[in-house]
Amino acid sequence: MSKYPFVMGSNVIAFKKNGINYAMTCAWAQMIGYDKIMMLIGSQSDTGKALKQGDVVGVSALSSDQNKISNFIGSKHSTKVDKFKDINYTLVDNAILIDGAKTQSICEVKEILHLSGIEEDNLVILDIKKIDDDKKKDFLLFP
Repeated sequence: MSKYPFVMGSNVIAFKKNGINYAMTCAWAQMIGYDKIMMLIGSQSDTGKALKQGDVVGVSALSSDQNKISNFIGSKHSTKVDKFKDINYTLVDNAILIDGAKTQSICEVKEILHLSGIEEDNLVILDIKKIDDDKKKDFLLFP
């Protein structure tokens, strides 16, 4: 089992803001320290557009049995569909954590960097405030 909060697999960043539950599946995520995560968030994402420096968010590294959740959250925009209608989750302040995930992290958005020339994507740097790791589960990985 890994001692890290997630691997390059299926990670969901989720939060509640202005009465809307935002969530997106992000495969482009990486640890950049024991207490920092970096995620590449597309500019077309409603979640990315709503995300601001200082926001507290949940990052759930999905477990190997959560492929349906990964696909559903990654298939539609948050302002178009209730992504949590059939998904069990826990709300901690504004951070949304997916129940049953391999790891659940509460993070603060420290910086959002615009990367011109890379599909208008943003590099989001997150400080990890709290991590829960289910050591009995495996990460959901994609080949």
